[in-house]
Amino acid sequence: PVLDTEDAWVSVEGPVSIVELALEQKRIHYPLVEHQFVLCTILYAIMRLSLKGVKPLSLFDSKGKNAFFKDLTSIQLLPSGDMDPNVLSIRQQFLLKVVSAAVQTLCSSQKDKEVSEEEYFPFEKGKNWPTLAADLAQYLQISEDLVRRHYVCELYSYGMDHLGEE
Repeated sequence: PVLDTEDAWVSVEGPVSIVELALEQKRIHYPLVEHQFVLCTILYAIMRLSLKGVKPLSLFDSKGKNAFFKDLTSIQLLPSGDMDPNVLSIRQQFLLKVVSAAVQTLCSSQKDKEVSEEEYFPFEKGKNWPTLAADLAQYLQISEDLVRRHYVCELYSYGMDHLGEE
């Protein structure tokens, strides 16, 4: 980008401006940042929904695991379209666990105390865990429809038929 400066500022002495420092920085490799975001989302879901027995790094193949420990400006080999069926199976089980735990948490809190989802998750207004799991399914190469069908089945099994119909 071209930075136009006024003549009065050309002779000014002092530290380098923040704009010039920002332009000197290396560009990040966006797919690598997106890969890190997926891991952070997975870790947050595990923590927030108290999922037991989940090993987050088992949801990634060897290329994906190696990419986590690289500089964000480096161009890394990320997982391609062909995935190991075992890893896909583990990912699918994880997403279904997230949906089940979210529905169970919501239903138990509403039955016990008649508390809304916003009150149960006060800092997460508007965060719909089943929708987040469906969005995460895109990144993990799992069918979104499978996650949504499981969500509907869970709603019906907990007696929330009106939500399941929607």
